[in-house]
Parts: sequence; structure tokens; C-alpha cells
Amino acid sequence: MRNIIRTKAVELSVIPAIAYKQKIEEGSAIKILRLDKNESAVCSIDKRTGETLPFGKVDKSLFPAEAFDEAIEMTCGAPYTARGNINIDVSKYEPPAEDVLPEEKTDMVNSEEYIAIVERYKDERGRMNYTLMNKDFIQFAAKSKVVSEMLSNKAGVEEIVLFIVKSRATVIAGKKQSVDDNEVSALIETLDEIDPRSAFKELKDWIKKQLSR
Repeated sequence: MRNIIRTKAVELSVIPAIAYKQKIEEGSAIKILRLDKNESAVCSIDKRTGETLPFGKVDKSLFPAEAFDEAIEMTCGAPYTARGNINIDVSKYEPPAEDVLPEEKTDMVNSEEYIAIVERYKDERGRMNYTLMNKDFIQFAAKSKVVSEMLSNKAGVEEIVLFIVKSRATVIAGKKQSVDDNEVSALIETLDEIDPRSAFKELKDWIKKQLSR
């Protein structure tokens, strides 16, 4: 069985169902599987707003908006890992049909950098502690001579973030050689998609403040 990049499944209270967040080509999606019926539904998540957008036909009587809202809240901060598909075993129903999702793109989920960052900054519930991560990255940036020079030269925010994340991720992963810019961008994107608010919001705010001086 092919593994998919998704979070752990959570049980919803709004309807009898389980749900998980899955990595797709456009970003991420929420999949809900009913526990009492041979039915499932998928909604993609808008990267900018965090709102759900139905992927295919969604029966709102079986999958109300509140169910997707609860699924987003319960999976928020949960890291992606490569996991198998879930089949609900309900004796009087056929197993849920597998929804056709856009193809997953190659990501950094299985990279040493991503795994090390998740392990370092996840809390006791297994969710990402963005406050701690941003504090750590800001402390590194404040002491970095390269970052200081980039700030003095008024480099772009994204360029500075790219350097900071590349440098810090390399150290956290215990590696001597860093990944390339495309892989760092993919790493940042993957961390962002765990929580639509943006994983490095505080770091970006700090950079903007330094650039405005």
C-alpha cells in the first residue's frame, strides 16, 4: 500500500467521523471519513486564508462546514509524516472509496532537516511549538554577522528568511552541508502548511522591524 504524506487521524465530535490533513500538489487538504457510512469528502485549504474549498462534490448534509472547521483546528500544528491510507471497517458497508486527489509533489517531509525541526520544536501533544521555534531562529539571526550585513544592505525579507532557515536547519539536523535554496523553500512551505498562519511569522516581523530602522 502506497504511503501518503498526512497527519495522524483525529476523531471528530461534530459528526461520527475521523479526519486528517494531507499534502497535495496545491498545498494541503482535509479528508473526512464517516464512521457510520460508506462516505468520505475532501476539501483543499486556501494557503492565504486557511479556509476550506470543496474538492469534488461534497454532501453538506453528511459533511457540514463545522466538521471541516473542527478537523482543521484539531490537526493544526500536527506535523506531516508518511502514513498508509485508512480503511474504515464497517461490516454493513463497503470500505470507503478512495478520493482522487491531485498528485503529491516531492517534499521535505522525509528530509533530515524537517524531521530534526519537528522533533526539536514539537510539544508534549506532538504539535509544533511555533513560538519556541521562532524565538530560537530570532536569537540565531540576532547573533549572525551575515544576517547583520543583509539587514544593512536592505536585503529582501524572504531572502533573509531563506538564509536563516537554511543555516539553522543545517545545524539542527547536525549536517555539515546545507540543502539548496529550492529545498529550503520547500521546507519553509511544508512547515507553513502545518499551520496556515505562517510558521515563521514572528521571524519575519522581527526582520521587518530591523529593516525599518
